[in-house]
Parts: sequence; C-alpha cells; structure tokens
Amino acid sequence: MSGLSRKRSHAETLVSTVDDKKDYNLAPFTPLKKPTICKPAPFSDDEEAVRDRNACNYTQKITLEMARAGTSPRAIRVYADGIYDLFHQGHARQLMQAKNLFSNVYLIVGVNSDAMTHQRKGRTVMTEDERYEAVRHCRYVDEVLPDAPWSLDDEFLEKNKIDFVAHDDIPYTTGSETDVYAHIKARGMFVSTERTEGVSTSDVVSRIVKDYDVYVRRNLARGYSAKDLNVSYINEKKYRLQNKLDDLKKKGKEMIEDIEGKRTDLISKWEEKSREFIDTFLMLFGRDGRLTQYLTEKKDSVMSALSPPSSPKAISHSSEECNSPPAKTSKFDFSSRPGASLVDDDYSDDDLEPGGM
Repeated sequence: MSGLSRKRSHAETLVSTVDDKKDYNLAPFTPLKKPTICKPAPFSDDEEAVRDRNACNYTQKITLEMARAGTSPRAIRVYADGIYDLFHQGHARQLMQAKNLFSNVYLIVGVNSDAMTHQRKGRTVMTEDERYEAVRHCRYVDEVLPDAPWSLDDEFLEKNKIDFVAHDDIPYTTGSETDVYAHIKARGMFVSTERTEGVSTSDVVSRIVKDYDVYVRRNLARGYSAKDLNVSYINEKKYRLQNKLDDLKKKGKEMIEDIEGKRTDLISKWEEKSREFIDTFLMLFGRDGRLTQYLTEKKDSVMSALSPPSSPKAISHSSEECNSPPAKTSKFDFSSRPGASLVDDDYSDDDLEPGGM
C-alpha cells in the first residue's frame, strides 16, 4: 500500500470514530459556580438560623478524626467567640481559619455584650450593636450569636449543637488561673487557630491615643464640636489655631512652588532668547558673516573713515624770517611783557628825600 493510501485509510478511520461518538448523549461541560454572598449572616434567633439548627441531627456525634478525614455525615458546626472591637484583619483571619478547619463547616460566631465585656475586660470603642453588625458582614460567618457567654458549658453546647470550638491555643484566663476553654479542651472539642502577630484592638487603640492631637484637629476641621470630642475650651482654641497655621503653611508652600514654576519658565524663556541672540551674533561676526563681508568690500572707505588726513601747515612769509633765529631777550626786559611801562623810571638814591629810606 502506497503512502497516500495509508494516509487516506487513517483519515477515514478518524472520521468514522467521530461519527460513532455522535451517537452518545454527551453532557456539555459546565464550570462550577461558587455561591454569591449577597446578604449578611443571620442572627441565631432569625428564621434561617433556627431552620439550619433544627435540621442538624446532633445525635450523630462527629469526632475530630472524622472531621479531619472528611467523613462527616453532615455539616460540622464550629463555634468561635470574642469581643471583636474595632473589627480588623486579625479578626477576619481568625474567622477564615475557623471556617476552613474542615470541609463543609457551618461557622457560628459568638459576640460578647457590652455589659459582659466591661465587667470582664474593660471599656470598648464600639457598642455591642456595632460589633454585631461588623461580624455578621464578614464573608466567613454563617451565623452570629449575640450576647455570648464568657465561658461555655454543656448546656450551651447542646442548645446550639456545637461540634467544635475554635480559638487560639494561648490560655485565656482573664485574671484567674483557670483557662475558660479548659472544659472544652478536656472533651476533645477544641481546635486551635493562629493569632495574627502585631495586629490587635489594643494596638489600634494605642496608635489612636499616640496621635490623639492629630485626630482631634482633623475632626475639628471636619465640623465636630469640642463637646463631641470631649475637648476643653482652651485646647479647642489651641487646636484650631494649629489648623490655621497649617493652612497658612500649606498656602505659603503652594505660593513658593508657583513662584518657582514661574521662575523656571522665565529662565527657560531667557535661555531660548539668549540662544537666538548668540546665533544672530555669530551670523554677524562669524567667518562668513554679513558684517565681515561688508567690511571686506568697503575696506578702503572704512580705512579712510578710521584714519583721517592731518591738518595743513601754516604759510611762511619769507625764507629769511623762517630761517632766522628768534631774538634773545633779557629776563629783565619789561618791554616785551604785557602791560610794561614805556617810561624808564629811575629809582636812584638822589631822588630820595632826606631822612627817607
């Protein structure tokens, strides 16, 4: 069989194979779609949360080994709690870890109330309602449990059908020697998450306190009153004066920059004009310049103008007068001086009167 025949037979085989595949009902490929989160997580007493809790068969106990192996027969209900004041990326990262501890996790987040937090830990910046809303708008949260207890007992775990509790592994004593999660750890229901170093609510508050004057001045400029910011009358005037000084400095800087820009523009224009002047000068006085050519052509006229002839000499009356030397005169000859008297006065001693000197 020739090479061309072999190529044709191979092509016919491919076509017949494709025709045979047309007889099968092949489903078109559809990419997996991730669910879009378009609403905040419900509270524990909302209808949606109640329905999910009632649908959970809590009699099917899930061990840590089953959860890690991915053999759980239902969704794993993981609980994480905290104060979540000034909700930041450290909080979000902790909840992300809790959501991804196992496959198919239903994450419940408990948030402590203001009364409980002030009693156990201290004042908060945000109110409890603000902290509840901040947590329920985190994408990893499936349910928010407000007014969460400080420590967890068996009754609370049973009521909310909690399988595991997620928190960082550092003992949480809050002034006492007993870890509030000791009971959970003893039951094998504790799963640790990692803290985000360098990020905490205390660090954020410390930064605000450190730059207190900056924030007060900024908020006063934005329209807040001294009463709103809990600032005294004298401090208010001081901050407002500082704001005005900063405005003057800013305007002065802008003015200087404007002057600098105009000066730069003026210098550039001067440089451009100077180049034109130099070019014109070189055209006039260069080797082939117009002025040089003109001077070359008018050389005689120019030389005559630059070197005029000398003045004419006086006309002599006779050669003898010109050749005879001038007569010598005595220095006592008054006749040759202007104003000399024509009478020769004789001042001899005979003319003096007797007794005269």
